Amino acid sequence: MPNANTPDSMLKLQVVDGDGVEHDIACKPDTTVMETVRGAGLPMEAICGGSLACATCHVIVAEEYFALVGQSSEDEEDMLDQGFDITRTSRLGCQIKMAPNLDGLRIRLPPRR
Repeated sequence: MPNANTPDSMLKLQVVDGDGVEHDIACKPDTTVMETVRGAGLPMEAICGGSLACATCHVIVAEEYFALVGQSSEDEEDMLDQGFDITRTSRLGCQIKMAPNLDGLRIRLPPRR
């Protein structure tokens, strides 16, 4: 478990890909979920590059972490309305920044289309 008092501590993101394979990815605080997933080579389009102009970085946050990631903005909700396989705990990966309180965050990528 990283020391939350050290800003350079690595955090862990748990990702279940569209095929059901689990991946544990180390990342630095303040990186977005989108950057972390793409940096690990997992399939995520993220066409707009994180500018909140599409829904191709859609992730499904595990129920136990959903309240911790914070409320989505109205703009994010508008983008999610255009996505596929949206659930109650859907978020855009570009809008979730990793922080010590999210260490171990578990997300699922939607099935590939």
